[in-house]
Amino acid sequence: MRRSHLVAGAAALLAALMPASAAHAGEARHTLPEHVFAPYFQSYTDASPAAVAKASGARYLTMAFLQTQSTGSCEILWNGDPAKPVSRSVYGADIARIRATGGDVVPSFGGYAADSTATEIADSCTDVGKIAAAYQKVVTTYGVTRLDMDIEDASLNDTAAIDRRNQAIRLVQRWAEREHRPLQIVYTLPTTPHGLEPNAVNVLQSAQRFGARVDIVNIMTFDYYDDQPHDMAADTKTAAAGLVQTLRQLYPHRSTAQLWSMVGITEMAGIDDYGSGGEPGPLEVFTSSDARDVTRWATEHRIGELSFWALGRDNGGCPGTAGSDDCSGVGQSPYQYTHIMAPFTR
Repeated sequence: MRRSHLVAGAAALLAALMPASAAHAGEARHTLPEHVFAPYFQSYTDASPAAVAKASGARYLTMAFLQTQSTGSCEILWNGDPAKPVSRSVYGADIARIRATGGDVVPSFGGYAADSTATEIADSCTDVGKIAAAYQKVVTTYGVTRLDMDIEDASLNDTAAIDRRNQAIRLVQRWAEREHRPLQIVYTLPTTPHGLEPNAVNVLQSAQRFGARVDIVNIMTFDYYDDQPHDMAADTKTAAAGLVQTLRQLYPHRSTAQLWSMVGITEMAGIDDYGSGGEPGPLEVFTSSDARDVTRWATEHRIGELSFWALGRDNGGCPGTAGSDDCSGVGQSPYQYTHIMAPFTR
């Protein structure tokens, strides 16, 4: 079947699965700030995102992750957990509390666990219309205006899924345009200290082929796994400069300022995963001094988004431990990284 027929059929299915009347009262319809600090909230924990936002001072949260329960499914769940469906009863009250204080959330699809097990929605589901319907369900259930696509590991090399994802993004963008809804798309991708590797660039090239608008390309400036010493702040800057050069090739008519506004940066607070498995070589450590440096640099370059993994790690509970899920591995005060980086939002 020709691609135009496939897309038309998917659009019809999307309309049938998720009619415009599915919107909930009281939804947010405002885009996030042009320059926003949105650290990751780990939704696989039992923590309340509203409570964490209040305790940390982070007004905007990237909520990770949405995925299917098993490969082949087209149903999106928080962390693939049937007990956490996309529903107002799951996180709806928390999101309302966050918005009441002037903040908002960004749901994130994928992540390493999903991307390495083919439970990322576009890896799992081969129906473009149903993938788009999943995106639309998240938008209408929570009233969000930005979605994040975290694509790494095996998902970077699944070219069929990459194309399905971008076709689905274009479908949901067309729906949002008809409904006069703001909807931004972020691609979160791994990077080298010098910029994106070819498989990550292919994700963006596919988006162009299928007409999917990408608003921010958020690079994960950690876990380089190259057995080299790293100045994490300096490597963030060279990685971002490399990304801008790639964006310049993809979007040749955009100004330098516009290209920098498409840049997102996600750090990993403290000691990252490299070293946690006994690998040789120096640890990769993003220090509080690095956080100050990167925040100043990000402000000067007017990038679009600044983040780190993750709020649950932003404490000094395990000095010297690499890659912990609930502490940074460095000596620090509670939420020290958040307090340093939060002023970026403006």
